[in-house]
Amino acid sequence: MHIVVCIKQVPDSAQIRVHPVTNTIMRQGVPTIINPYDLFALEEALRLRDADGGEVTVLTMGPPMAEDALRKALTYGADRAVLLTDRYFAGSDTLATSFALSQAIAKIGETFGPPDIVFTGKQTIDGDTAQVGPGIAKRLELMQLTYIAKIASIDLDAHEITVERRSESGTQMLKSKLPCLITVLEGINEIRRGSLQDALRAARSEIVTWSAADAGIDDLTKCGLRGSPTVVKRVFAPTGRAEKSVQIDTADKALRDLADELIAAIFTRQPALEHELACDGA
Repeated sequence: MHIVVCIKQVPDSAQIRVHPVTNTIMRQGVPTIINPYDLFALEEALRLRDADGGEVTVLTMGPPMAEDALRKALTYGADRAVLLTDRYFAGSDTLATSFALSQAIAKIGETFGPPDIVFTGKQTIDGDTAQVGPGIAKRLELMQLTYIAKIASIDLDAHEITVERRSESGTQMLKSKLPCLITVLEGINEIRRGSLQDALRAARSEIVTWSAADAGIDDLTKCGLRGSPTVVKRVFAPTGRAEKSVQIDTADKALRDLADELIAAIFTRQPALEHELACDGA
């Protein structure tokens, strides 16, 4: 079994600052980490490999410094790491990113063997779009299983996998044929501590580094800014509300009286709402 795990190196959200004048994210001096959701995906891939055998290949797209994230993934026990880096990828949105990663996964399949499962985290903490995983699945024509909370079973002989998917209405049990793409939720597992042996191996390992040409990407108009229809106008920190909250005393009051008092307080602060509701009622 061959499993590919897509990870991303992101700024540590606990230390992100917004420039007070330009309203842009200040990345200088901010440490980077592996996207936390991707760590759960990596751990799930490693557990499947440990149970059923095979290899785990970790893939990321980013600048050369993203090699640090790949070496960290190797310390957890991944077998191989691939860095997709090229100036043509600069400024990629989710559409361009999913295109480049799908091309790289196809190249990984040609080079190291077709993947049975592609894992990603449900989303990244910097973009929060949850679009890259499904975008990769669409481009590679893979069955996509999103927001997975548990892998119930896997049958390699029948090429089937059964998973629990968390939805707004509850939990769904889904069965899919392999190959497939899975985006996992936080808490699906407990992330292991890397062993000393894996740490030493990670320090010595050669990171496979591919440019756009190496990955077989011929159409560069689908990469980077040219392939990105999304444009971020500005990033800003929301200002605090000037109005203070109003606390209603609930002691020794009937529910009807509390409801009347709450509605009166809302209409006092939002007089236009009372007029709008009156007009709708008429």
